[in-house]
Amino acid sequence: MSSRLIILLLAVLPVAPAVAADITLDGANTAWILTATALVLFMTLPGLALFYGGLVRSKNVLSILIQCFAISGVATIVWMVAGYSIAFSQGTPFFGGLSKILFAGVTEDAMTGDIPESLFALFQMTFAIITPALVIGGFAERIRFSAVLLFAIFWLLLVYAPVTHWVWGGGWLQQMGVLDFAGGIVVHITAGVAALVAALVVGKRADFPHKAITPHNMTLTIAGAGMLWVGWFGFNGGSALAANGDAAMAMLVTHVSAATAAITWMCYEWLRFGKPTALGTVTGMVAGLGTITPASGFVGPAGALVIGFLAGIICFNATMLIKGKWHIDDSLDVFPVHGVGGILGTLLAGVFASTDLGLFSGQGFGGNNETMAAQLSVQVIGVVATIVFTAIVSYIIFKVIDLAFGGLRIDAAGESRGLDIDSHEERGYDL
Repeated sequence: MSSRLIILLLAVLPVAPAVAADITLDGANTAWILTATALVLFMTLPGLALFYGGLVRSKNVLSILIQCFAISGVATIVWMVAGYSIAFSQGTPFFGGLSKILFAGVTEDAMTGDIPESLFALFQMTFAIITPALVIGGFAERIRFSAVLLFAIFWLLLVYAPVTHWVWGGGWLQQMGVLDFAGGIVVHITAGVAALVAALVVGKRADFPHKAITPHNMTLTIAGAGMLWVGWFGFNGGSALAANGDAAMAMLVTHVSAATAAITWMCYEWLRFGKPTALGTVTGMVAGLGTITPASGFVGPAGALVIGFLAGIICFNATMLIKGKWHIDDSLDVFPVHGVGGILGTLLAGVFASTDLGLFSGQGFGGNNETMAAQLSVQVIGVVATIVFTAIVSYIIFKVIDLAFGGLRIDAAGESRGLDIDSHEERGYDL
């Protein structure tokens, strides 16, 4: 063996272990993301199902539960068949490729960072499940069950997966350095805007706004809200994709924001209307959770306190405006809570991520955005682009379902009877 060949081998040998180390599975990170994945699915089943189910009238409670359950199944299949590939395989800056259709290449040995790709795909699947499930609050109590399923299929493929690619899959917003740690843009803005479009296209419930439509079972709603609060630790903390300080801080600021927004909404309502309500308190909590989501990996506890306070005030007033003044029947307040919260949190991430705010400083902007002004401009572009894209494509989806697939809305008699009987021939309660 020549001396040159020996030198070459000695030069290469130290590299091999380093490469292997880069792709070695990390047991602690894998265990945490396994746990976080279960927590995020728990947010939909049973968390969101119970939260929404208690908010509608008793004649429609079962319809909400089965819609959440069925969307979980439909979204799973759609994500596996094409959604994951559109979101996370290489393609254009606007749309992922098709190389991972049917989870092609997602084998037992395939890795995403230092966790199995199968786990990453499953973790992201739980996000794809809860996002269209959030939207059903915009058309609750008046939509055909087949329309819900068709909406979930088309919307996941044409809205959710492409926006996920923009922000997390190497797309144009990620390249610009947009900050969205756990889904302010990807989940909350898309769901909120789609729910608002749905409310406008489907139309108001027969009794709205002339007759008070009140939750039939706040006990279910509070139980579901508690599950959402706990599950959100997996939603935000798991988005670090590691068991590390980023995950711990994300969980801490998530909790601070949720608690602050709940108390802020409760006290604000108390001052304005004379009594604090359970409905207001849990709605404030969800607003705080949705608003902190995009910023959760970038801000500190003091920033989260401000974000939670602003979420409680701004989302409260957005709810009053949407329903009370404009009389838009976004039945379960998806846009004013999730949409407005997602917008607010995405913009505030561009403020409180700054390292120049003293006690309120965050983790820094990263990427090419070195100033607050530069980062805020990127955040605004992300928000506006997502709103416009989601609104247009969601509108087209709803109109196509309405015109080509038998309509969106049940008839007046079915709405009066309730969806439990009209759509499923079952009752939520047999009293």
